[in-house]
Amino acid sequence: MPLTIAAESPLTPDGRILVEGSQTALLEVFTPDEIFSFSAEELATPEVTFLVARDAGRAAGCVAMVDCGTYAEVKRLFVPGAARGKGVARALMDALESRARADGKARVMLETGVRLVPAVALYRALGYGVCGPFGDYPEHPASLFMEKAL
Repeated sequence: MPLTIAAESPLTPDGRILVEGSQTALLEVFTPDEIFSFSAEELATPEVTFLVARDAGRAAGCVAMVDCGTYAEVKRLFVPGAARGKGVARALMDALESRARADGKARVMLETGVRLVPAVALYRALGYGVCGPFGDYPEHPASLFMEKAL
């Protein structure tokens, strides 16, 4: 069975496991004041689309797209260890960008951590470039802000 990606609620058991796994992974690398993530409840709002990748029915990763008016913001891109190296993160980002385009967004923006080297490499490979802080984000030495025009 091929990888499938669909919008789901972050409040389902699988959604919560993915969001909690993402938070745990971030806390292994950053202090709490260096993390600007959303909880499952914060992701369960009308302006957020929570996408879940499934491999043979099993949750293999997630990403959230926040509708910020003229642009979409990436939140919570996460693939658990067992599913890494299979193209799941790239597929999730492709699905997010397709949805953002369909919604008429001019660009996709994200905040990631400078110490998340594989994530930064993926974003660069997908055409994201460094930009300054956006939205309500403060300038922070642990943060890297990126964007991609659609």
